[in-house]
Parts: sequence; C-alpha cells; structure tokens
Amino acid sequence: MTGLRIGEILALRWGRIDLLRGTLLVAETCFKGHFGTPKTRASRREVPLAPAVARELKERYLLSADHRPSALVFATSQGSPLAADNLRKKSLRTACRRAGLQRIDWHALRHTRGTLLHAQGTLKVAQAQLGHSHMATTLEVYTHASGSAQRDTVNLLGDQLFPNVPKLESSGNTAQEKPQLLQ
Repeated sequence: MTGLRIGEILALRWGRIDLLRGTLLVAETCFKGHFGTPKTRASRREVPLAPAVARELKERYLLSADHRPSALVFATSQGSPLAADNLRKKSLRTACRRAGLQRIDWHALRHTRGTLLHAQGTLKVAQAQLGHSHMATTLEVYTHASGSAQRDTVNLLGDQLFPNVPKLESSGNTAQEKPQLLQ
C-alpha cells in the first residue's frame, strides 16, 4: 500500500511515522543489516498512509516493546533489522501459498502499486510515491498494461467512436459456449 522498497521498509523507524497526519517519512534504507541514505533525492519522501495501513501500524506500535523514535518498526527481538531474504522466504512465500497465488518478490509489490496508480490516471503521483527521479522510470519500468485495463480502454474507444451501436449483452458464457459470432 505504500510502494516502499524493501530496504526502506526495513529501515523505517517509529519517529518517522506520523499517525495523526497519516504519513511516513522515507529517510533511510537498510541492506543486509547496514543502514544508508535513500538512492536519490526523490527517494527521500513523505508517503501518505491508507487508513488500513495506519491502523495496522498503530496496532504494531501498541504491541511493540520499544517505543523510542529511533526504534525500528520491523525488528528482531534484539532490535536489529529483519533480513529481506528471510522475510521473502518465510513470510511472503507463505502468504502467497495461503492465498493460492504464484510466488512473488518484494519488488512485484512496487510494480503493482505503480500499475494501479497509473490505471487511476495518477502517473505523477506514482512517480512521487515510488520515489523516482525520472517519470520514464515510473512509466517504462513500473507500470504494466493489465488485461482489464486494456479491455476498459477498448470499450471506451468503442463508446467514443460508435456511440449509437448497441452493446453486446454479457450472457455469462463459459469457455465451452462460444458467442454466436465466433461459432
């Protein structure tokens, strides 16, 4: 829901989350337990939180043993950063299996976020929230044409070009029952 890179998530600290305003500040990254600065100036950003994410973070904060602003949001019991590979292998793969989905990696979630924001017509917002310096990165790498988006676009074009042509009724055809025109 945030489009953060896994390293940005692992480096997230309580002091950078504002639950009253519903935002978080990306100011640090973590790679294999080592902290650093974000990739670019655009990567250092404030990201709005969906209400569901803010609620989950509030719940996590209440259950957390360490409430210091410098404490990591996602940490081991000793307070050190979690390992992205372990999370992917244990948590993400398990979640995919339970949901009946194919395996994905962390970056697929960023691509999904970019694609969904683009489908909403908010490419500039996608660029800002994903922390890209260049629009080309957002458009060429992080947005994908989904089947439903392509269908919606074709239908819209048809409506514009042929506004007086009646629409085909959706008859709930199964794969075995081809529409009359295709038989």
